[in-house]
Amino acid sequence: MKAFIKPLSGFLSAVVGALLVVGVFHLTLWGKDTLPNIAVSATAVNRDARLGTSFAPIVKKAAPSVVNISSTRIIRDQARQNPFLNDPRFRQFFGNRLPDEDDDQPHSQKAESLGSGVIISPDGYILTANHVVEGADEIEVNVAGSKKEYTAKVIGTDPPTDVAVLKIEATDLPAITLADSDLLEVGDVVLAIGNPFGIGQTVTMGIVSALGRSGLAGFNQYQDFIQTDAAINPGNSGGALVDAEGRLVGINTAIISRSGGNQGVGFAVPINMARHVVEGLISGGRVTRGYLGVWPEDITPGLAQDFNLSGQNGALVGDVMPDTPAEKAGIKAGDVIVAFNGKDVSDAHGLQLAVSQSEPGTPATVKLIRDGTQKDFTVALTELPGQNGAGSDDQTGSDSNNSKTDALDGVTVDNLDQDVRQQLGIPASVQGAIVSDVDQDSNSAAAGLQKGDVILQINRQPVTAADSAIKLCTTAKGDQILLKIWRRNGDVGGTLYLSVDNTKKDAK
Repeated sequence: MKAFIKPLSGFLSAVVGALLVVGVFHLTLWGKDTLPNIAVSATAVNRDARLGTSFAPIVKKAAPSVVNISSTRIIRDQARQNPFLNDPRFRQFFGNRLPDEDDDQPHSQKAESLGSGVIISPDGYILTANHVVEGADEIEVNVAGSKKEYTAKVIGTDPPTDVAVLKIEATDLPAITLADSDLLEVGDVVLAIGNPFGIGQTVTMGIVSALGRSGLAGFNQYQDFIQTDAAINPGNSGGALVDAEGRLVGINTAIISRSGGNQGVGFAVPINMARHVVEGLISGGRVTRGYLGVWPEDITPGLAQDFNLSGQNGALVGDVMPDTPAEKAGIKAGDVIVAFNGKDVSDAHGLQLAVSQSEPGTPATVKLIRDGTQKDFTVALTELPGQNGAGSDDQTGSDSNNSKTDALDGVTVDNLDQDVRQQLGIPASVQGAIVSDVDQDSNSAAAGLQKGDVILQINRQPVTAADSAIKLCTTAKGDQILLKIWRRNGDVGGTLYLSVDNTKKDAK
């Protein structure tokens, strides 16, 4: 049976098969407010303590801060106009007793979603998962141990991290203490507290199974998940993941399951990431993210060899966008960023997260390797511009002049003429040979080369047209061929490096 990733809020629809409108990918603004009094404990959990016989003291400390959330959406069907109602002959036949006369009136049904949330301040701010309240018309919050329900107001949502902030009108609430999720280690004991299946507050125990999980398709744009085997089920979304001292380390948000229920692979948004979102939504009404202006890529073994790197840690700069903080600071394509603001960078995704959680307008330090030499830069970050989505054009240009390369077996290239540029949106400043076909069993495909890419350089030699690409491939020596390519991604384009196996064996 196929495994799948599933958000955790339990959704109960009054109409079987009803289609729900999902909110678009944007930040929703509800005005500004002063930051509430949020308790934060920035010390690591005591790992020298032996495992006791009961977690009851921890549960008593943390559970009162976890709330049940019930959100209601009004599903409005379009009017179903009966084509015969306006026909005089039809009315004459049936008189005033027309069949399904109400079908020309719009219908509405209520759909309810059950989830969880965490009180983060005594005056009523609640942290939850965005998908628990997304598109809701009404939100009710039930505080643990209380029969009273509060109507909640949405302060703000951030779909890229699946985080939302609510507010209820109450005082002296049992607010949880936030931990520093950067201090977590694999093997730390954690408890998941929430409202699975709407049965009431439930506590499960497990450990941190992994840290920094990313690349989960169909979910958050910014992924740095805490993975845990603490039992998490539908309805746990937005609930608390706490450490052995009862401090909040994450917000439960997703599972991987073949059955739809818990199978020991659950994910939580780290509280440090959520704190950045909370502070932005409450104080400024929106989330601002830093912008560096580079196209980073992971370092493969082939790229490490081509760039004379001792390992694969770091993010290779494939391209630097014009008039960006990176260009102004002197960062260049081919640099390898190994640290950002004093923290090591392991890969391209790690760099993206580090930059996104930095404040625009603040200076940031960048440590990189250029031609085997370490260099340090200070960059003045700007705000991340609006994104229009990502995708790849898999159209190709004319086949009139295409030719197969030699060393790049299975690759067909063509000249860049005006029609191809216009069709694929390739700027006049981009010079090279367009890839019109790639054999999917070739070494080039295994390295990531795609139809529609423009080959700019081969082994650091410029490519001016299809003929020069073929000539450079013919003379290429060594086990690897280093390509510099230009690729369109949605509304923008940039350059990347690829290292292609040159051993003439088909990739398996």
